[in-house]
Amino acid sequence: MNLPSNQLFDRYFTAPAMRAVFSDSGRVQGMLDFEAALARAEAAVGVIPSGVVAAIESACRAERYDFAALAEAIGSAGNSAIPLVKALGRQIAATDPEAERYVHLGATSQDVMDTGLVLQLRQAIGLLEQNLAQLGESLARQAVAHAATPISGRTWLQHATPVTLGMKIAGWLGAITRHRQRLAELKPRLLCLQFGGASGSLAALGEHAWPVSEALARELDLNLPDQPWHTQRDRLVEFASLLGLVAGSLGKLGRDLSLLMQTDVGEVFEPAAPGKGGSSTMPHKRNPVGSAVMIAAATRAPGLVATMLSAMPQEHERSLGLWHAEWETLPELCCLVAGALQQALVAVPALEFDEARMAANLELTRGLVLAEAISIALAQRIGRDAAHHEVERCCKQAVAEGRHLRTVLADNSVVAEHFTADELDRLLDPAHYLGQARRWVDRAVAEHRSLR
Repeated sequence: MNLPSNQLFDRYFTAPAMRAVFSDSGRVQGMLDFEAALARAEAAVGVIPSGVVAAIESACRAERYDFAALAEAIGSAGNSAIPLVKALGRQIAATDPEAERYVHLGATSQDVMDTGLVLQLRQAIGLLEQNLAQLGESLARQAVAHAATPISGRTWLQHATPVTLGMKIAGWLGAITRHRQRLAELKPRLLCLQFGGASGSLAALGEHAWPVSEALARELDLNLPDQPWHTQRDRLVEFASLLGLVAGSLGKLGRDLSLLMQTDVGEVFEPAAPGKGGSSTMPHKRNPVGSAVMIAAATRAPGLVATMLSAMPQEHERSLGLWHAEWETLPELCCLVAGALQQALVAVPALEFDEARMAANLELTRGLVLAEAISIALAQRIGRDAAHHEVERCCKQAVAEGRHLRTVLADNSVVAEHFTADELDRLLDPAHYLGQARRWVDRAVAEHRSLR
């Protein structure tokens, strides 16, 4: 029996490499890798005969198993390890009945599934590290290239004082850098062996329990934790929380980009490509399809993180239902974040910019976005309150009369007394009111490059 396909949205919402990690084949191979390593570890310390290892290893290949049959059996067994271990035993017994006796010795189903998951997560982390580093480098290059490009700052979705495009991009970069740092910090905690046997004591292995644990951790190149963590799920939830943070930061990037792409703004655009971002009815449309994925992932991720958090109070030594709630949740989070990253990696290196539109938009308010600059300069001559009152009055007059703030200021006797025409022109030039924008770019890029 073939399992029904569920792939229509995969290419849009996730990345093929991450989906492969969390495919049926990836999940089964992770569990089989545990079983093969367990056999090698137990043979190394003399728990099982070394001669049976080759037969066990030979059967630990995912392509030898019927996933549809496993799926059917899981419905009765209650987890994926039970029918897989039985199928593994049958595979081995067909060629070496003696070796079949030593399969899965001392382990429990959750050891197989949790350690298999950790092996999958190691692959997932490798992909995330690579993608985050690539995205960071693309953002760094764009931030440097546009470090001095003035653009309207926007607060509460309204024009505020000018910033630079590079400063805005540096904000995106800083978040990605911090996520890379967090990922490096949690890896040693996350990538650790799960091996506890029936109730976590490894009693079935007697005096060999600790030597087998050490050998198994070495075989799998995983850290050996202080004790089995069957119902202590903080490691997985920490990783899930980081995935939620990454999704949120990518959603922020996608939200900003989509707003900058709006017809009424038109300052920055996702790269164009044949058939990308069109409409089924409106030929003129250029929709931010990559940003949509980033925003969608940021919208879906919090619920998945909440599920992982909700599953933490697991009962006693082995949980009923709460452990089960994790099985699809964490892989889905990984795939969502990978999809958002994939879209960002396509968009950011090839972003298109309309600097003329940025300059024109800075002038939409007819100089009002530089009112703060005038007010601060005037305050040094007549005091803060008086300056604020005078400039505020000029702003209201400019709006009421539909005039540029520059002409209203020039006609104001108080302002004219303290500033020449050239001084007013300089104060109302966005390029001269960018504060520490370039410094923020330099610092964000330096922090990113320190991780190389």
